Amino acid sequence: MTITAPLRQTPPLARYQIKRAAVLGAGTMGSQIAGLLASQGIPCDLLDLSTNGHDSRRAEEARQKLLRLQPPPLYSSDALAFIHPGNFEDHLSRLQQVDWVIEAVVEDLEAKRRLWTRVAEHVRPDAVLSSNTSGIPIASIGEALPPHLRPHFLGTHFFNPPRYLRLLEVIPTQDTEDQALQAIRWFAEEVLGKGVVIAKDTPGFIGTRLGVYGLMAVLHLMEELGLEPDDMDSVTGPAMARSTAGTFRTADLVGLDVLVAICDHLREVTSDPLERRAFDVPPYLREMVKRGWTGEKAGQGFYKRTTSGGESQVLTLQPATLEYRPRRRMAAPSLAAVRDMDDPAQKLRTLVNADDPAGRFAWRALSSFLAYTAGKVGEVAPDVVSVDRAMRWGFNWELGPFEAWDALGVAGAVSRMRKDGLSLPEWVVRLAEREGSFYQDEPGGRLLQATHAGALAPVEADSRAITHRQLRTAHPVMAKNPGATLFDLGDDVAFLDFHSPRQAIGPDMIAMLEEAARIAPQQSRALVIGSHVQPNFCVGANLMMLLLTAQEGDWQELDGIARRFQQALLAIKRMPVPVVAAPYGQTLGGGAEIALAASRVTAAAESYVGLVEVGAGIIPAGGGCKEMLLRALDALPGGIQALLGRPAGGAPQLLPQLDPTPALAGVFEAIGTARVSGSGQEARRIGFLRPADVIIPNVDHLLYVAKATALAMCAQGYRPQPQARLPILGANARAILELAAQTMLWAGQATEHDVKIARKLAYVLTGGDRPAGSVANEEYFLDLEREAFLSLCGEPKTQARMQAVLQTGRPLRN
Repeated sequence: MTITAPLRQTPPLARYQIKRAAVLGAGTMGSQIAGLLASQGIPCDLLDLSTNGHDSRRAEEARQKLLRLQPPPLYSSDALAFIHPGNFEDHLSRLQQVDWVIEAVVEDLEAKRRLWTRVAEHVRPDAVLSSNTSGIPIASIGEALPPHLRPHFLGTHFFNPPRYLRLLEVIPTQDTEDQALQAIRWFAEEVLGKGVVIAKDTPGFIGTRLGVYGLMAVLHLMEELGLEPDDMDSVTGPAMARSTAGTFRTADLVGLDVLVAICDHLREVTSDPLERRAFDVPPYLREMVKRGWTGEKAGQGFYKRTTSGGESQVLTLQPATLEYRPRRRMAAPSLAAVRDMDDPAQKLRTLVNADDPAGRFAWRALSSFLAYTAGKVGEVAPDVVSVDRAMRWGFNWELGPFEAWDALGVAGAVSRMRKDGLSLPEWVVRLAEREGSFYQDEPGGRLLQATHAGALAPVEADSRAITHRQLRTAHPVMAKNPGATLFDLGDDVAFLDFHSPRQAIGPDMIAMLEEAARIAPQQSRALVIGSHVQPNFCVGANLMMLLLTAQEGDWQELDGIARRFQQALLAIKRMPVPVVAAPYGQTLGGGAEIALAASRVTAAAESYVGLVEVGAGIIPAGGGCKEMLLRALDALPGGIQALLGRPAGGAPQLLPQLDPTPALAGVFEAIGTARVSGSGQEARRIGFLRPADVIIPNVDHLLYVAKATALAMCAQGYRPQPQARLPILGANARAILELAAQTMLWAGQATEHDVKIARKLAYVLTGGDRPAGSVANEEYFLDLEREAFLSLCGEPKTQARMQAVLQTGRPLRN
């Protein structure tokens, strides 16, 4: 039987148009929620208590602190102008102009009720009202509101930090009307880029209830096995396809005082003795809170960072003695085996089936968590997909619990868990007995999920999301190799999907760029370049391949690799059909050059774009120098054609009245310092994105919007730009750049090798040895890039830098 998954429609609802918001409470969460709204251009009032009865100092201090927090809660410092501080005594009347009021004061039921009683007198009757809480019953908070406002009231649980953790749990009460719920869902997904999960109004909702259970299970298991926090985090981080923070670093980020309070609350409101025991707080953890060792905000918790002799060191707490020692990594064959695996399912299977301390611990931690989670479906969440999304989006896991179960094989995992004496819900046992799985694919990209009622139900589909499952099952393959696949995306649009190891550029990816440039114009009217692999679009060249080739002295091979990449991107740039790149996450080096070659870019708001080659001792050689120079000069008054005067009957000449030096210096600084944007908005300001490029808050919508953008360009009669010609800026301009690099050397801010790289970069950007005022084509500048790149690859200090990046992930300053 075919079951059609419902498509989640996302039209704006006329009754609830959110154009202005207010956040009540300027603490850590409240101020950052305001920052998230402001980053998307939503004016936001940030109100808090006054310090002397009538000032707004607390809110203003919280507003200014947003500029200092790390990681940055704002997409751009410009967003600060959208946040308007105020206080509860004088400025509640502003709420009459607000479409969405978010209360985010202290986690105390009575405090929240008292504030809502006051707020109710000032809000508009059509405003949406919500409380941000990690677990206080929403209906209990809503009782403070008059009956006519309760249909517009619900819970909105943002996860910390709200910019970076995608999950937003939306918790309706029995009184919440569907229009209010859908308005917040649409706004959160479309404007804030959130992954929204509808949770039930039960203790801890989904994320807190399950996440804290899993965290506490690891704490108890650590005590039982006589291990310590860094041992645990060696296993419960990337090795288990989870966040790099691991369990105890996550606890430090949450705040150990907050963790203890949540555990105490969950113990009070749960009746099952086994579940209550799981939330028991170990004595050492209470003692840590008593001493003020509450984690990141206090400077120490399970971990503490110290500096000695100019060197930073991370120390780990020993719970038995409450003393710190240097952090270490658990050594186990299974951890070594999974370290270089990209596939999260393969990684998890390998680890939990390993017969070594890490493998045995991983299985015990995971199996108990899966058993508990399965028993909560229907109580805390309506279905398994809500649980999976909550854990992936709220904790940065690669696989949710039921996705992990499918990866292990439901029948085999259930058999092993029952042998271990774990209690499982009957619906899971029946699923295992019939060799089923929690998710099943259907033709056309539809996805079904097992339910706790023992049936199959469709997974609600987002109409603006093009998933990998849809690509695999519903879109024909036009060409493929191990590094990339060219799909027919429908409507005569081709999609080049990168999926190389670590998302690094190697021969396979270059070959598919060449193939896409060849066949897409013949068979399609547009090309989209992107990837289904998370979290990064493309991290640049395969540095190991470059280093080995350089160390072998195979300069012909290295020249061939660089030349092929240059020509592939030049072919992409000159295609007769529009090319739309869809970058997200790390878009570095050659990845940035791919985006620079496209005729248009639709970038995720969380795009970290940079030409970072100097960190590895080289310069961009895929056209990055040329493209950044071209864009910077084209941004001058009148564009590059104004810079290139064209006398009657003569060749183009550089006009003296336009000074390109500031634009040139900006490009030199961006490339020479390996500057990486902190967001899509910052990428535009640096010059990696153009004014016409689009920034998308929700990464799940990226391919949909990229395809729509490509089709719109077709409808507008797309014609490729004429082949570019660039001015030779010459020796005088080069001297200015070289002086800047030399000055940094004199100031102790650069090394001799830094200056050597900077001189090569300056030589390329100013046009080599040709005379100032002349003009050259793109191929000339590509030759300069490639020659400088090859020259630097032969430098021992450059090869040492490459080695350091590969070994440590950090640049070497030699």
